[in-house]
Amino acid sequence: MAREPNTELGITRRQALASGMAVSSSMFLAGCAGGGDGGDGGDGSDGSDGSDGSDGSDGSDGSDGSDLPNQELYFAQVKGPLDMDPIIMNDVPSAQIANQMFDGLYEYNEGVGIEPKIATEAPTVERDGTRFIVPIRDDAVFQNGDPVTAEDVIHTIVAPVEEQTENAAEVDMVDTAEAIDDTTIQFDLSYPYGAFEVALVRNVVNKEVRTSDREAYNTDPVTSGPFQLTEWEPESFATLDRWDDYWDDSNGLPNVATIEFDPIEEQTTRVTELETGNVDIIETIPPQLYETVRNNESATIDEEPGVGYFYLAFNCGDGPTTDPMVREAVDYCFSMDQAIENFVQPAGVRQVSPYPRTMAEEWDFPLDEWGDISHDRDLDMAADLFEEAGVDMDYNWRIIVPPDDMREQIGISIGDGLQNAGFSNVEVQRLDWGTFLDAYVTEDAERYNMYTLGWSGSPDPDAFVYQLLSQEVEGTTNGTFHEYSEASEMLTQARESADREERRQLYIDATTELLEGRVHIPAYNLKNSYGIHERVSDFSAHAISTEVQIFTGHNNVSVE
Repeated sequence: MAREPNTELGITRRQALASGMAVSSSMFLAGCAGGGDGGDGGDGSDGSDGSDGSDGSDGSDGSDGSDLPNQELYFAQVKGPLDMDPIIMNDVPSAQIANQMFDGLYEYNEGVGIEPKIATEAPTVERDGTRFIVPIRDDAVFQNGDPVTAEDVIHTIVAPVEEQTENAAEVDMVDTAEAIDDTTIQFDLSYPYGAFEVALVRNVVNKEVRTSDREAYNTDPVTSGPFQLTEWEPESFATLDRWDDYWDDSNGLPNVATIEFDPIEEQTTRVTELETGNVDIIETIPPQLYETVRNNESATIDEEPGVGYFYLAFNCGDGPTTDPMVREAVDYCFSMDQAIENFVQPAGVRQVSPYPRTMAEEWDFPLDEWGDISHDRDLDMAADLFEEAGVDMDYNWRIIVPPDDMREQIGISIGDGLQNAGFSNVEVQRLDWGTFLDAYVTEDAERYNMYTLGWSGSPDPDAFVYQLLSQEVEGTTNGTFHEYSEASEMLTQARESADREERRQLYIDATTELLEGRVHIPAYNLKNSYGIHERVSDFSAHAISTEVQIFTGHNNVSVE
């Protein structure tokens, strides 16, 4: 049962949030990008504190004899979802929602380990790492009654390549996929891809329904998970309801009956919504508000170092930044260490390579050596290099950033450094996501010289450097258009090897060349941080940013 509208104000919760009003008669805040459609978030002023049973505190709605809990969870995202079809999905907010609705072939456990879901056990690996045999369950069912079949799994894996989606590089090593029988699938790879088990962590789609109308599937997907999509608006809210006939009841059913995912882009508003009780969980605690949340008696912070990477990237294909000397001069214009200390900590940590620290340490990568590549601020050296490279001091610099405060502050730090070095025409342009994504893949210096961006990948080096720095995926995730073909080839060799030590050395050599060429200047890694209201139990942060684990084999979130 949804929380009641705020009758005192005469508006619904979603209407209030969309207009920038905190749903409390004493608080008005501007800048919120979205919201939910329930009541006032439990401040008790309209009786929604449980006196009418609407919060599920008695474990039942009592109206129809059902003994299922009837709890509602409001989850505030930073951005709203763009897609609901996992085949084309390429953003974190969408994946966070999809992971509640779809069951994966394999899924992450409470850490970064992988466990079977639609599969019954780990794949059998044959032919020197080029054949993977995956057994699947015979009892999994989609919400329309269709059984989950081997053909559904095969379509899930091969469709990104067949349809040339932005996710194609994750599975383009699959040469053939066939059903040996009704519950066994054989994947033959064109090379021994060392991270293929990670690539099998994918949400399984319904092939028949999806292929009959792909556009409709992206707005109203047929799924097999514990929640179903009941309402959503792209880049805005999404409402999920529990599927009470969920096929896998081995761990019971979710305590939460309804989940509202609402984007609240403005960070102060997001924290205020948690403080006033209008939302139950918020993601990404902004650094300047950490203490505010920590000092809130009604909320706690749970955080986990993320498997992510945030960076400054250069347009190496057009304009003055095609010259590595110019890129080095920009590096001398500012201090990345100081920018991270000022604008990111304690919400994140300085990162000196494309690999999250936990991954880099596991692979014994030379972090100290890589950390010495980036320069500290030295305006005299910057000026000398700009002069030597022949850059006109009247040049119009353009740095584009997505709608994110921390990444914008990194861009501003660079822009200030360029001005301090003597340039008068410097623009740091904050763009909405669609405009930003359209711009940074154009290779057009009139649209950008530099950009700040982030990436969340799977726990394997290939998910970061191949996706972001290989010339083979240029124009999708790689907006640098760099000239380092030898390094790019090494990244390809690393992904096509099953020998871990060989892969390690290839990653070291390629990454060193790319960092010395300053294709990227690594910036930071965020902690996956969540503000959790005291009425919520059994929720914890996960290292993978797409993993919002509300109901899994390890937890079952409750809302009092």
